[in-house]
Amino acid sequence: MRVESKVSKGHLTVVPKAVRIEVDIREGDVLSWEVREDEVVVHRRRPKSLKDMIGVIAHGGDAVVDKRRIQRGSRGVR
Repeated sequence: MRVESKVSKGHLTVVPKAVRIEVDIREGDVLSWEVREDEVVVHRRRPKSLKDMIGVIAHGGDAVVDKRRIQRGSRGVR
């Protein structure tokens, strides 16, 4: 799928509806922007839920390593 959006005054843009539906972008999601050569790639990152955090606590281990793993989106259990 390829869709376009325009950058308005103030450097704002809108995520097109077709994209929001296709990748399930919701209010509160964080979009991170990555620049590669001559293109821009946008990634969706959801805020972590209480359920995500409880999983970390329940399995113990290194809190710093677990926090980094969760922030990067890897929810694998040890």
